[in-house]
Amino acid sequence: MKGIILYQSKYGATKRYADWISEETGFDRIETKKAKIETVEQYEAIILGGGLYASGIAGLSFLKKHIIRLKGKRIIVFCTGASPYEKSAFEQIAAHNMKDALADIPCFYCRGAWDMDRMNTVDRNLCKLLRKAVLKKDPSEYEIWEKALVAAGEESCDRTDKAYIEPIIKAIG
Repeated sequence: MKGIILYQSKYGATKRYADWISEETGFDRIETKKAKIETVEQYEAIILGGGLYASGIAGLSFLKKHIIRLKGKRIIVFCTGASPYEKSAFEQIAAHNMKDALADIPCFYCRGAWDMDRMNTVDRNLCKLLRKAVLKKDPSEYEIWEKALVAAGEESCDRTDKAYIEPIIKAIG
């Protein structure tokens, strides 16, 4: 099967997953912002990966914009986030992102990395403010992502793991 992986990676974790999927499948890969629909529609399978930012999947707008032209293609989406996988949280993210014409597209979660030193100034300051706000709450009421944010603090951690691509590879068929 001829396939392509589109990815939008701000800090490298999504690109790492795109590279691993490419190694396993032989699919081409390209950053979503460099992708042209005329090229993408020539492939039978399209995998789109993007980081999670404010519960939105980066790069998903490409699919939304071109879904009519990609009708009949095998499409899979994965998102990368710093939080540990939690079923109900992921179901909310999928419901928020994969609706309307995207509702039948399988979506997967891959754990990413956290590195405040690599973040741009805006992201770093937003994370610090958010962490301060979360720390004011009762820890017993933390959401899974809030627990991860508090636990990560200013430390760097990389939770990427090639095992996360296994269900994506299986879904390609």
